[in-house]
Amino acid sequence: MGVAGPEDHQRRRGDLEDLRRIYESTQMLASHRKDNSDDFYGRRVLSNYSSSDTDEETSDELVCVTSGVSLLGLALVNQLLLRGFSVRILVDSPENDDAEDREKVNEMKLKTEAGGGVSKIWTLWGDLRESHSLANAFEGCRGVFHTSSFIDPSGLTGYSKAMVEVEKKVSENVMEACARTSSVRYCVFTSSLLACIWRDGTRAELPPVVDHDCWSDPSLCKNKKLWYALGKLKAEKAAWRIAKERDIKLVTICSALLTPPPHLSTNNSTPTIAYLKGAQEMYDQGLLATVSVRTLAEAHVNVYEAMGENEAHGRYICFDQIIKTQAEAEALAREVCVPITKICQSQEEEAEKASTSTSTKFQLSNKRLFNLTSSRAPSTRCFSLNAFP
Repeated sequence: MGVAGPEDHQRRRGDLEDLRRIYESTQMLASHRKDNSDDFYGRRVLSNYSSSDTDEETSDELVCVTSGVSLLGLALVNQLLLRGFSVRILVDSPENDDAEDREKVNEMKLKTEAGGGVSKIWTLWGDLRESHSLANAFEGCRGVFHTSSFIDPSGLTGYSKAMVEVEKKVSENVMEACARTSSVRYCVFTSSLLACIWRDGTRAELPPVVDHDCWSDPSLCKNKKLWYALGKLKAEKAAWRIAKERDIKLVTICSALLTPPPHLSTNNSTPTIAYLKGAQEMYDQGLLATVSVRTLAEAHVNVYEAMGENEAHGRYICFDQIIKTQAEAEALAREVCVPITKICQSQEEEAEKASTSTSTKFQLSNKRLFNLTSSRAPSTRCFSLNAFP
């Protein structure tokens, strides 16, 4: 989803080209698996995407993905298709229907051989800021994946203070639409690790482990002008409030910094730059972590399937690497195309800081997600996580 003006057109065009390359590469991966009747996940791989409205009605497992042409959205759609789901992609168009966006999305829907059967994908264009529009999009779906992806060209990091309330409002709309749609039984909500980690590190009473029970301090986020963290925090809090009020089955996934496939550059990526505000402090406290887009997409589908078996509930932290060393910080800076000073200081400055610093080092824990995926049947265990205490 984007909130952007004409000056952002060129960047949106480049983003969609990148997403198209991701789509093509993931379909190449799927084609390598088609020799087996069972795919990598131990399930039948389904193919031949269709846009027939009549076919959609026959689906036993139809789900909707918001912001479905974002980096995460497209990877998630691909994982859902590989597991045999039928998918509606909701593309946000708040003011003007972008013909170029429509053309690119339609290209992603071309029939592709992936082996085995028939899977379906449809694209809807709507406004995430209107709950009525969302309810129409969700009608007939059993599950909703809300993968919010926001752009604000007026903010220096692409995410200004004004976006905090936009993100919260969209979260409320999504949850209200889920509650009003009789077919929807489950919602998987993409939050952020930033909604967990921003606390006063000088407080001695803080537990050393940061896990799913931890919440960021909104006052601290405001004081440090961490608008992206505050937006994710408020959006997730709003989602949980409405879920409890309206009795919605909700799971939230608190994602680390998302990293793309190796061939895709994230230069000028709005979420990346916004996430990395305060990165030096995160790095110093042992809280700067990353997750590959594929790992995160697989985690979403794993959790959704576990919800249907009453095995998943609450919050889950998702990451696959913690940036602990200068070399790892330098590698990350190259990968996401930012200066190393955005992440950490020079080796000499780091050594001097370490000798005088009184800040507390914390441990990130994804143990809850690790335990969930490890306890499930081998056929559904599709990725591994490094668990921390």
